[in-house]
Amino acid sequence: RHGAGKGEDSFKTSPFHLDLWFYFTLQNWVLDFGRPIAMIILPLEWFPLNKPSAGDYFHMAYNVITPFLLLKLIERSPKTLPRSMVYVSIIMFVMGASIHLVGDSVNHRLIFSGYQHHLSVRENPIIRNLKPETLIDSFELLYYYDEYLGHSMWYIPFFLILFIYFTGCFTPVAEESRMPVAALLLVGPSSLYYWYLVTEGQIFILYIFTFFAMMALVMHQKRKGLVLDSNGLFLFYSFSITLLLIAAWVAWLWNDKILRKKYPGVIYIPEPWAFYTLHMNNLHAAKESL
Repeated sequence: RHGAGKGEDSFKTSPFHLDLWFYFTLQNWVLDFGRPIAMIILPLEWFPLNKPSAGDYFHMAYNVITPFLLLKLIERSPKTLPRSMVYVSIIMFVMGASIHLVGDSVNHRLIFSGYQHHLSVRENPIIRNLKPETLIDSFELLYYYDEYLGHSMWYIPFFLILFIYFTGCFTPVAEESRMPVAALLLVGPSSLYYWYLVTEGQIFILYIFTFFAMMALVMHQKRKGLVLDSNGLFLFYSFSITLLLIAAWVAWLWNDKILRKKYPGVIYIPEPWAFYTLHMNNLHAAKESL
């Protein structure tokens, strides 16, 4: 049945999914970007340090809503996509985002105790004096689950699903290869969120490989006389603008010696929260002393 449908799928078109892309953008900004902000600005008395914070509840909602939106996006593809791969990716996504929820919750709560994200675990003043020293290993394990394992299991399936959907966003009708006004209005917030996702998640390699795969697919399909539809253009332009934003971010912080020490590798892309704890916290402290 699936095999018989593939020939027909290539000639189907799909209108711009304004509802889904709007919900994606809204929940990404509120539930992902907004969760650490909510944790910081809401009174500590409402969410004691030994209980889940407001940001944790935002994260829980994100872990439920995002897989649902991804599945709805796949369902609207005009092309028959590999369902098994999609379902396995969704399962991995939920597992990774849930692992990240626990590690990120503890790491962000440590900010109230003086933890500084621009320093490594062992360089943090509140960590390096712990006794016995094996406790430091436990915090490094927590950091590993948060920043490495959790991020990998979260973001790899996320970008894979977006790419799988992107493969179905081609049409032989050149007139359908344009973005409506609603898409143009959403592409800015969407690109800015992906900038945050790539920089804070430290997933530039994953992002750039996905983007290169998109470009290669576009060129390959162009030889067949196929062009991107409005949904494909929205994704492609979002990723393109994201690259420009990342380049501007790196150029701005290129000579920051402290962040250079934190991110010593060939690919230097500082995390926004590391920048915040390094510079913005000091700015707030200076204002309070006046």
